[in-house]
Amino acid sequence: MKEPAGLSHDDGKRPDGVTLLPWAKGKPLAWDVTVPDTYADSHLADTATTAGAAADKAASNRVAKYRQIAYSHIFVPVAIESAGTWNHQAVELVQELGRRMTAVTE
Repeated sequence: MKEPAGLSHDDGKRPDGVTLLPWAKGKPLAWDVTVPDTYADSHLADTATTAGAAADKAASNRVAKYRQIAYSHIFVPVAIESAGTWNHQAVELVQELGRRMTAVTE
């Protein structure tokens, strides 16, 4: 299934993925991925001076977009700029996935 069913609220918004089991604090994990263009005119002034500025802005927009889901899920925005820079929440998510896989597989 491309996008999870059952998380659509009155506004019809759905994240890209969700875990079936609780991730932390008894809540499942939900995430949404976006890839902003590092070199777009709307981002260039910021990305020319700050690495990851477009990813951080896109991640903030995703958090605002899915604020209702955050009541029932742990929501993580995954924003990866077209030039390759990731937002810090995405990096932390991948690091946590690595820790959990290492713990299970030893």
